[in-house]
Amino acid sequence: MANGRINKSTRGTKQETVVRTDRPIVVDATNHIAGRLASYVAKLLIQGNRVSVVNCEKIMMSGTRVNQIKEYREFLEINSIINYKHGPVHYRRPDTVIAKMIRQMLPFDRKPSGKESYQRLRTYIGSPKQIKSLEKIQFEKAKIKRTPANYTTLGEICRVIGWTE
Repeated sequence: MANGRINKSTRGTKQETVVRTDRPIVVDATNHIAGRLASYVAKLLIQGNRVSVVNCEKIMMSGTRVNQIKEYREFLEINSIINYKHGPVHYRRPDTVIAKMIRQMLPFDRKPSGKESYQRLRTYIGSPKQIKSLEKIQFEKAKIKRTPANYTTLGEICRVIGWTE
């Protein structure tokens, strides 16, 4: 500062981080709780990374099988009186269910960055050939803590509501 003025050249400069976009971050979703996994993936997408989620049918939903199926069947009954196209879309495949869950955690309707982030997301049932060779990560805080008997896999719920493999 000279003579009480701020020198513009010495202001704190913000350095931008370089994000590698040639390779996606591959997340193995086996034994992860759905909501926690979706929030971590949404955070990675907002930061500008490309993310691929594999093994979507092995994602866990907390709660008993009966309660989870009952809740999803109640959701399936929501529709429009006038035209079915006006109601919500009811996905039945595990990869599209988790993609919708992640989309709801992004600013999809409010900002263009949310739509750009969502376009960088890929979800898969199983693990495709082109991704098998890449290193897979898992989020320790999103993994299940109790026995698997307290959870239901997303694949089981989807099979009951109409998903055919």
